[in-house]
Amino acid sequence: MFHPSRYFRPHFLAQDPRSDPEITCPVLCPQGGGGFCFESAFSPRLHNYVSTLAAEADVIAVSVEYRLAPEHPIPACYDDSWAALQWVASHAKGNGPEAWLNHHADLDRVFIAGDSAGGVKLIGVVLVHPYFGGTDDDKMWLYMCPENGGLEDPRLKPAVEDLARLGCERVLVFVAEKDHLREVGWRYYEELKKSGWGGNLQIVENEGEDHCFHLADLSYVKAQALVKQFASFIKQE
Repeated sequence: MFHPSRYFRPHFLAQDPRSDPEITCPVLCPQGGGGFCFESAFSPRLHNYVSTLAAEADVIAVSVEYRLAPEHPIPACYDDSWAALQWVASHAKGNGPEAWLNHHADLDRVFIAGDSAGGVKLIGVVLVHPYFGGTDDDKMWLYMCPENGGLEDPRLKPAVEDLARLGCERVLVFVAEKDHLREVGWRYYEELKKSGWGGNLQIVENEGEDHCFHLADLSYVKAQALVKQFASFIKQE
């Protein structure tokens, strides 16, 4: 059975997972970036980012330590991320392996999020400066995924018919003006909007900023604004 590398609780939950049984929180499953080949859920900047999100959005965050290429070629990272979501879902009946989720997770309010490259009701997806192919980075992705299907591989570039079946109610996309992936994010937004998917779609552009700028300094005013917009998206009713 998969177990996440770490999880974060909002500050108002007591240390004893059996206390405050009436308090439940949404669950956020963040997938860290790093081009599929570096970074970790244990790295200071990702740890600080996820803990800040958990506090701001009042969520239980389950952070995934997925396997990295080239030692573990793609799709190992995708498989691990899927296993993490299944692990969260194993708590749906209150008898999963982690007491915090059994007692406090609202599994009718689950969110998936990723920066750059990472029995429940999936409410929303947040994509921060996402990568879906269409840049020079494609060469690296093809190398790290030896059994690839070319540049149209749906694991790299989701097909329009797959976008139309996206299984959540709302999506928030962040792009950064100076990011080489800016057009990728905008293209995903436009294709999802035209796909026939019936959910609520939003996009936010971080003017004057580069790729994943918010991870460098969470005290930076624009990083704080991004975190607050992210948290507001989760808190929407």
